[in-house]
Amino acid sequence: MKILLLSSSYNSLTQLAHAWLKSSRYDVTVATATTAETMRDAVRQFQPDLILSPMLAQVIPRDIWEYITCIIIHPGIMGDRGPNSLDWAILNEEKEWGVIAVQAEEHVDSGPVWASYHFPMREGSKSSLYRDEVAQAAMQSMMVAVHRFETGLFVPAPLDYSRPEIHGRYRPSVKPEQRKIDWQNDGVADIIKKIRSADGQPGVLDDIGGESVYLHGAHEEGTLIGIPGDIIAKRHGAICRAAVDGAVWISHLRPKGRVADGFIKLPATDVLGDLVDEVSEIPVPLHYSTPTKTFRDIWYEERNDVGYVNFRFYNGAMGTGHCQRLTEAVMYARSRPTRVIVLSGGRDFFSNGIHLNLIEAAADPAEESWRNINAMDDLVLAVLTATDHCTIAALYGSAGAGGVMLALAADRVFAREGIVLNPHYKGMGGLYGSEYWTYSLPKRVGDVLALQLTEQCQPVSVEHAKAIGLIDDIIIQDGGCPSNFSSFQGQIVRIAEKQAHAHNFATLLEQKRQAWQTDEKTKPLDQYRLEELEEMNQNFWGEDPAYHLARSAFVRKLPRPGNLQCTANLKQA
Repeated sequence: MKILLLSSSYNSLTQLAHAWLKSSRYDVTVATATTAETMRDAVRQFQPDLILSPMLAQVIPRDIWEYITCIIIHPGIMGDRGPNSLDWAILNEEKEWGVIAVQAEEHVDSGPVWASYHFPMREGSKSSLYRDEVAQAAMQSMMVAVHRFETGLFVPAPLDYSRPEIHGRYRPSVKPEQRKIDWQNDGVADIIKKIRSADGQPGVLDDIGGESVYLHGAHEEGTLIGIPGDIIAKRHGAICRAAVDGAVWISHLRPKGRVADGFIKLPATDVLGDLVDEVSEIPVPLHYSTPTKTFRDIWYEERNDVGYVNFRFYNGAMGTGHCQRLTEAVMYARSRPTRVIVLSGGRDFFSNGIHLNLIEAAADPAEESWRNINAMDDLVLAVLTATDHCTIAALYGSAGAGGVMLALAADRVFAREGIVLNPHYKGMGGLYGSEYWTYSLPKRVGDVLALQLTEQCQPVSVEHAKAIGLIDDIIIQDGGCPSNFSSFQGQIVRIAEKQAHAHNFATLLEQKRQAWQTDEKTKPLDQYRLEELEEMNQNFWGEDPAYHLARSAFVRKLPRPGNLQCTANLKQA
């Protein structure tokens, strides 16, 4: 069966849908379409049996959906309609939400329902919920809908608001004033709820020191207090702003204006500049045993001979400073009297490699690209050379580019079911990549597959990743529900402690040391790094500006030139 994935962009949900459908052996093409005519072009080119739309900002024309079944994946419960479904669910503090696979008809989101899937809401940002619970519910609903369509027997149920089980309704777009923060009267809970409902787009419009900015990345502070509205602390790029009953950390800001004009999302202190020069930098201990409510993007925990290096970077992006601090944390973990080190990424992403926004905003993007990739290399090297410990990479969230290579630096890699990996760089204007990928990737999958993975630039499902040896195993969640962070962490703890207390641990560690010594004699890691960086030098300073053009377009959310695409089964319609 030929399936066309029609999407406004090749975002995380579209990539996930692409990987799931490929794993199920369907003939799949992805078309990124932004107008009615480009949708028609995609349909004419591919002649699909079924059209699926995981993320579509435009309405599918009648002359398409009248003749081909089009199923829209909508992030709402039965009966829910409107463009800001998840925003309203957070603002209204819904206890349960869901995803429906609804057939395209004249009135948006009101067609017959092919499948639905519910999940309990948690306290989290819109983008976090979208990448976790919504994404998994969307895949479950999508696959049920596809199987039902394939049988030719299923008849989707029309939307009937008279049915008592239909609790959804039409909701208009959230207006900016409905999210506006009153720092003199709003409590911490309300402030965080408003920011989370708009993260990552459009953000909550606010005023800081006369500057109009959008707020992103809210975290509750449990100790600091101050005059409501004042910025009372900063930490690793984030600012802490006092409220009437506590304080809120805000990690990122975007100046008001069009992204295309250069107003990109950055760490808060980078946007505010000298407005926060006099604000105190409040440190937080790396190694702690009693959790407190505050903002931290790196921390270390230790128990039962296992050290856990935890990191949570916004959108998985790792700038030069992030990499340097995470390297220090890894080196600290290596100095501890433990046996196993776990690299524990966040629930949104494990890592997506270098920080393209910070690079784009730098005075010299080429120079900052060089600093960033070398800092990533130093981090990966710290993991690769940890011959005094066994190491585990725990991927609850998806990973891309250098983030995948960071995971492959560990001895064992475990990934949650339902995520995708993008072990390639070339989609970013032919970027070659580093992080010792020419050492670690062929070592796991062989030279032929390593070339395919890096040249074709397609998302890889964890099932395929395990089959080819890219990862060691898939963590399947209790009860068959992929979205359960605490369950995933619990399984990782059991795996790590079992390895730490294995009767043959000393033998395993010695085998690791010997393998390392053999590899170094065959070809030192320094040589891999030198060769990779020679290629990247050309990306940054060579005559071909493709990387800089692609990066700028990606950061500013502009269409990338067609000649900068990978050779994937992906059409720019």
